[in-house]
Amino acid sequence: MNYSVVIAEDEALLLENIIKKVAAADVGFEVIGSAQTGIQAYDLVEELNPDVLITDIRMPVMDGLELIKKVRDYHPSIDIIITSGYSEFDYARTAIRYQVCEYLLKPVDVAELKAILMKLRDKYLMERDTLEDMFNANLSAQAPADIANTIRDYIIQNFNEEISLNLIAHNMNYSASYLTKIFCQQFDCTPSKYLISLRMQKAQQLLVHHPELSVRQIGEAVGYPEQGYFSRIFKKQTGISPADYREKKA
Repeated sequence: MNYSVVIAEDEALLLENIIKKVAAADVGFEVIGSAQTGIQAYDLVEELNPDVLITDIRMPVMDGLELIKKVRDYHPSIDIIITSGYSEFDYARTAIRYQVCEYLLKPVDVAELKAILMKLRDKYLMERDTLEDMFNANLSAQAPADIANTIRDYIIQNFNEEISLNLIAHNMNYSASYLTKIFCQQFDCTPSKYLISLRMQKAQQLLVHHPELSVRQIGEAVGYPEQGYFSRIFKKQTGISPADYREKKA
C-alpha cells in the first residue's frame, strides 16, 4: 500500500527535486500532486486528501504558514513536513507550533527524508492495526448510510485521539473521497468538520462543568495537546477564547 503525498514548493527545480527524492526513498510513499503556491496546494489537499503534505515556508499568494494553519483547521489528520533554508529557521519554528511533524533544511537530504517517511509509515502501520477490528473489508457489503454511521460512531468513540480518514479508507478498501462523499450525504458535513464540532462541544462542556481543569488540560482531553492551537481553533469555531467562554458561563 502506498501513502499519498502533496508537495508545495515555488521553485520548479526544487519541486522536481523533492518529487524525485520521495520516489528515491522507496518506502511506500507516492507524490499524487504538486503546487507552486499555497492556494494551489490547499486546493490539492481539498481534492486529494493526502496522507502527507510537504511544504516550503515562503511561497507566493499564500505562504507556508497560512497554508499550514488552513490545513490544520480543516484537515487535522494530515501530517505536515516543512522545508526551509537556514535564514528562515525562526519562521519555520513558528510553523512547528501548528503541529508540524518534521522540519527539513534545503536542499533536502534524501537520507533525512527517508528516515522521516519511514517513521510516518511505521506510525500508519500501527494505527492501521488498531482499526482492523472495526473497519475491514466486510463493511464493503454494507449500504453507504451504514458505513457513514460506522465512521461517525468511530469518531464519537475516539474524538480525543488522532483520527485519519485515509487509514480508515485503506482498511475499508475505499477512497477517502468516497467516504467523505457518503458521510456528507448522511450528516451534511465532512468527517473532519464533524470531528472538530464534536471536540468543541466536549470542550465547552468541560470548561463549564470542570473548573478544576486548566485550558491546557481541556485541550489535551479533546485531542489538542498544544494549548495555543486548541485556543485558536476554539475561538475560530465559537468566536470567543476558552478562558472567556468559561468566564461568560460561570
